[in-house]
Amino acid sequence: MTDPRPPIKVAVLGATGAVGQTFVRLLKGHPWFELAEVAASERSTGKRYDEVTRWIEGDMPRAVTGFMVRACDPASVTAPIVFSALDSSIAGDVEAAFAAAGRLVLSNAKNYRMEPDVPLVIPEVNAGHLALLDLQRARRGWTGGIVTNANCAATMAAMALAPLHAAFGARRVFVATMQAVSGAGYPGVPSLDILGNVIPYIGEEEPKIEREMQKMLGVVAADGVRAAPFMVSAHANRVAVEHGHTVCLSVEFEREPTVDDAARVYREWKGASAVCGLPSAPEVPLHFFEHNDRPQPRRDVMRGRGMTVSVGRLRRDPLFHLKFVAMGHNTIRGAAGGSILNAELLVKTGRVGAT
Repeated sequence: MTDPRPPIKVAVLGATGAVGQTFVRLLKGHPWFELAEVAASERSTGKRYDEVTRWIEGDMPRAVTGFMVRACDPASVTAPIVFSALDSSIAGDVEAAFAAAGRLVLSNAKNYRMEPDVPLVIPEVNAGHLALLDLQRARRGWTGGIVTNANCAATMAAMALAPLHAAFGARRVFVATMQAVSGAGYPGVPSLDILGNVIPYIGEEEPKIEREMQKMLGVVAADGVRAAPFMVSAHANRVAVEHGHTVCLSVEFEREPTVDDAARVYREWKGASAVCGLPSAPEVPLHFFEHNDRPQPRRDVMRGRGMTVSVGRLRRDPLFHLKFVAMGHNTIRGAAGGSILNAELLVKTGRVGAT
């Protein structure tokens, strides 16, 4: 695909945290985007990025070490595309200020996900939801806009369910998650709480999974998104895995499929054609395993450079119709990488700079 010329300057808000660092790492050498600015809290503002950031994974890209950390406001950060890794406690007002100032904000925070005029997007699944930007701008008077990606566990579950829902119509969905410790940020869960343990509670996680799946697999209407007509029941658990959220699903459908029917759907599903060829898009967005013991985080989390969601253990369910397991990288596909892919789709569809 033709690169935009010249590269589009982008910024990262909350750049010192775990997800912010993932943005910085993934944007290194990006063919379409040039990381031009980093921003963080007041205690970091005006200091060198390498002085205030405790880098977690690998080596900090040399190009950003001397960046001066800016304030999280549109008077200080000028890039037209802004990736937000801000905590939800401050993200709401900050992201709205950038959108009102004409910037496109790609948000990882929960604040705007369920707003009827805000796209909640997995590009391969519901690229058409970006049309909500027109409604958003008309309602709010913004010249920019906010596009969100989902809760990381909801992303894995929705990607795994999307092909089957399109083919057979989901009616009831039971979800149980085993979520990696990196999903809690840094320093995250204390070691003596998680080693040799399973924590059967992650604050606010279950309601996010239940409602976000319905929105992502819903249909765009004149006044927002008409939620998908299935019910979701979720259990969320934190486990001693570094990266990779595993999700077990049992699903009842409107039209009962056989295991072979569902396997055929998985093998043939490619996702939205608009995503094909985007720089961050994996060649195979959903990898289907025939093996009984896959997917596994240790073996499969970096499939497709961390952007592929893996599905396996497809079998009959004695209560519903089918059950299966999905797994994907929570900070790449479920956070920073998903946002970057959303931005690439905005560029491809001509929505960057549109008013």
